[in-house]
Amino acid sequence: MENWSQTLTAGPLLAIAAFAVALLLVLIIRFKVHAFLALAIVSLATAFATGIPSDAIVDVMVSNFGETLGSVALLVGFGAMLGKLVEHSGGARALADRMVAVFGEARAPFALGLASLFMGFPIFFDAGLVVMLPIIFAVARRLDGPVLLYGLPAAAAFSVMHVFVPPHPGPVTAIEAYGANPGLVLLVGIVMAFPLWYVSGYLWGLFAARRFPFGVTAGLFGELETDNIAQPPAVATVIAILLLPLVLIFANTSLLFAASIGWADATAEWFKLAVMIGQTPIALLISVLVASYVLGWRRGERGSALEKILDRSLGPICSVVLITGAGGMFGGVLQASGIGDALAGSLGDIGLPVIVAAYLVAVLVRLAQGSATVALVTAAGLMAPSVAAGDFSAMQVVAITLATAAGSVFAGHVNDSGFWLVGRLMGMDVATTLKTWTVQQALESVVAFALTYMLFILF
Repeated sequence: MENWSQTLTAGPLLAIAAFAVALLLVLIIRFKVHAFLALAIVSLATAFATGIPSDAIVDVMVSNFGETLGSVALLVGFGAMLGKLVEHSGGARALADRMVAVFGEARAPFALGLASLFMGFPIFFDAGLVVMLPIIFAVARRLDGPVLLYGLPAAAAFSVMHVFVPPHPGPVTAIEAYGANPGLVLLVGIVMAFPLWYVSGYLWGLFAARRFPFGVTAGLFGELETDNIAQPPAVATVIAILLLPLVLIFANTSLLFAASIGWADATAEWFKLAVMIGQTPIALLISVLVASYVLGWRRGERGSALEKILDRSLGPICSVVLITGAGGMFGGVLQASGIGDALAGSLGDIGLPVIVAAYLVAVLVRLAQGSATVALVTAAGLMAPSVAAGDFSAMQVVAITLATAAGSVFAGHVNDSGFWLVGRLMGMDVATTLKTWTVQQALESVVAFALTYMLFILF
């Protein structure tokens, strides 16, 4: 791949990408081909069609598959174990009962979404969603309601925080590219988060649940626990266990921030150890070990009994992990084909206002190759010289930064690994995921751009 360069222009590349997406949808929806197999077939065909050298195709596919698995498998695996322990002990049901008692049945979706906004500040989207799912499922079963009524507001909350609020990688990348003020981006991102979530997550969740009123399946954590638990753990214990990974991850974030402003020595061994402990996979592993003792060993589930509980959590997520990895592989093939660079280059001089151009470039690259991070980096890299040369106020630069982030999340679909993660975790088929999650992502993007554009005009 080092000596290979793409000779196709943006037009043919975009046509190939559109045909590949259409073929994938036909294979899965019309011919019922398993999503994992369909993604592998279409990824291989797309690599040939875009001219990637034959001797590099397998490396491109495997490396992108492995890269996606590296970020997803540990998080989903540990998260599923944690969720199974919480569910099996009766803790999820106890917490669900308490939430319903405190907030009422009608306000349960709002409460779950609000809790997810809080949890989403330090924790990444996929990890936060997996940790929150046992509570979402427990509330849905407790109230016998559609899973999307409780799941979509929570998932949207994690998405909003992940896309727009530092220290998540998207906004941090855009801050560095544009030279924006990190404090202002953080402040504006937090202020934007609630109205953005309320419209694109909570209200949309209410609407989507009426259209798709399916209940909880036995998808993520194995067979549902139907036995009545005589003595479930205390609600405070369950909350403490669920908050443990958040505390560790937030400590990691705080230490890195302290080092960046000179308040801590990043070369010290204690600093490196503390940062390692607060990285998401390690934080979740520690949480699983604590939960194994508190919700398992201490309650009489020991030895092979505890091992079987944990083992039952891993079987159902196998398909989720593999399909998510294959989704990352498909997006990686499109990225390797150069479609993002070709699109960005063709849109570089279209004469639009900088904030609009940054948003549209991010949108188109996102739609073409799937990765929100690549879309954001591409758009920010292209527009950074224009921002630096323009006479923009500090707040206008913040608005451009967040507008680019808004474009990078637009309408995630089959070439985005997150699309498969959300759809499979919530028990949705491809068509339903397109009608619910893809629309939510588009709505989140458009509403966020409207807010940032108003900010750009006013300040």
